[in-house]
Amino acid sequence: MHNEEYEYAGFWIRVGATFIDVFLLSIILLPLTMMVYGDLTWKREGLILGSADFLINYVLPFVATILFWLYKSATPGKMVLNIKVVDADTGEKLSVGQSIGRYFAYIPAMAILMIGIIWVVFDKRKQGWHDKLAKTVVIRKRKK
Repeated sequence: MHNEEYEYAGFWIRVGATFIDVFLLSIILLPLTMMVYGDLTWKREGLILGSADFLINYVLPFVATILFWLYKSATPGKMVLNIKVVDADTGEKLSVGQSIGRYFAYIPAMAILMIGIIWVVFDKRKQGWHDKLAKTVVIRKRKK
């Protein structure tokens, strides 16, 4: 993507966007989970308490993230910080396939000590492994 108006968004602004997203998701998902599971929410022994937990804490964030990427090119945290996720070659919005691929590409990016996420610091296009796998970049308007 070659557009003089934009630059690649770096590691720390992306971390900030993630913190905002995690906070917003928590204030939505935690009360929903507690309404269904009560104190079991805090005493979970496995990854999933039941079908409602799966829907609330896995399916809902997945669907919301994909829809935000498709329609806004950014999650709420990225929107607050004025950064967006676009196709690495065209600079256009992501396709459905790219969005789904990017979402699941976070798994290998975080699997080994978060190396695939930290990779953003060292990459010339500031791409993490999830970006490389999905052929995306995160951009922001260039400071003038």
